[in-house]
Amino acid sequence: MSAPTATRTPAQRIGEVAARVAADGIPAELADDVVARTVDVLGNCLAATREEPARIVGAVVGEWGGGGAATAVGRAEPLPAPSAALVNGTLAHSLDFDDTHLPSVLHPSSSVIPAALATAERVGASGPAMLAAAAVGIEVTCRLGMAGYDEELGNSVFFERGQHATAICGAVGAAVAAGMLSGLDAEQLTSVVGIAASMGAGVIEANRTGGTIKRVHCGWAAHAGVAAADLARHGLTGPPTVIEGRFGFLQAFCGDRVHVERVTDGFGEEWETPGIFFKPYPCNHFTHAGIDAALALRARGVEPDDVRALTLGVPAPVLRTIAEPPEEKARPRSGYHAAFSGPYTVAAALLGGGGLGVFHEDFTDAAAADPRRLDLAGRVRVVADDESTALFPRQFPAVLTAEIAGGRTVTERVRANRGGPANPLSADELSTKFTGNADRALVPGAAADVVAAVWGLRDGRSVRDALAILRRPELFL
Repeated sequence: MSAPTATRTPAQRIGEVAARVAADGIPAELADDVVARTVDVLGNCLAATREEPARIVGAVVGEWGGGGAATAVGRAEPLPAPSAALVNGTLAHSLDFDDTHLPSVLHPSSSVIPAALATAERVGASGPAMLAAAAVGIEVTCRLGMAGYDEELGNSVFFERGQHATAICGAVGAAVAAGMLSGLDAEQLTSVVGIAASMGAGVIEANRTGGTIKRVHCGWAAHAGVAAADLARHGLTGPPTVIEGRFGFLQAFCGDRVHVERVTDGFGEEWETPGIFFKPYPCNHFTHAGIDAALALRARGVEPDDVRALTLGVPAPVLRTIAEPPEEKARPRSGYHAAFSGPYTVAAALLGGGGLGVFHEDFTDAAAADPRRLDLAGRVRVVADDESTALFPRQFPAVLTAEIAGGRTVTERVRANRGGPANPLSADELSTKFTGNADRALVPGAAADVVAAVWGLRDGRSVRDALAILRRPELFL
């Protein structure tokens, strides 16, 4: 006999709800949201197929070998589910174009959806089953992140400690999704949480001083999630008190500044997923409001050659990511590092970028070394702004002031990030993003066919059938 609800641990509650949702499904509007996020994830994967992390991770899984049953984007031959999850999770996060949950400040879909897709293909699951599992996995990821958000601090405790909540919490969410699709019961799903909690990891020093390891964080979380579900399926168990225990997940990662109740209050009834922000630009989310402000200055007729100086005001906690060390951010080492630079992204937007304002071509190594961009980036000073700090991290706002030759100043303040509930991307803008991503890897016209195939998941199409189009080599450039 199971324990009464009031005495169940958070992990047991997750297991119970996950098992129920696996049996009953999710509301139609939530399924619509998750399939849109699946399209977004796959678009980001397609855009990253020629990036160096794709080559590296592809080489590793190739050496691992093994019989395949799951699609890895950019590869014609299927891979074992854990390997496909590693590849796709890496691709999904490689270009920093993945969706963001606030105020936990994590990217849930890039870990959870690759794990769900890989497991669903392996077991032959239907689209609705995969979408339900992904919804719960994303929810678990967000709620664990929120348990580590401190209102007084005004930031994620994970982040303050140099930890990447995306990868740490994402491993647990990915495991729950994979476990649901593997047919695990509530007790086994409780163990999945306990197993995956020992696998989540991620350090974000690379945001500050370089290295490409962060681009694999979501891939490893997805891989760990599939592995955790497989271990539970074969009988490995995890502690039921793994979330709140003295040596549990939250204590280990965040210490005493946690809110355990956020993991389960309303869980299974209230959903964070529809409020997650879609990204309009392929760069660190902390830079986005600065880009929006620079685009607004352009629209007002501000010419880069007339700008004597620019002051970018941002929330104080993000200075470490997009402004420090100042010499690194003014002259990024590479296109990837430019995506974490407040000065560079403002310069790129003010000079005129692609896509929805700045796009992938603005983050190549050549673009990051362009003298005109670097000259303008060198005129940008990044400072803490009190109003922006007060709104952070429920928004990532910014204020940008340009000092124009002749003594005039022009200011733009952005309080609500583009892509979130208060300033959503339109269907056309989401389509523009996906097509721009897909066209980096696919022949002309193929992007629309991929979208149609993936949207078929809502109508009961199997995941294997929906992803078969991504294993057709003739569609790739």
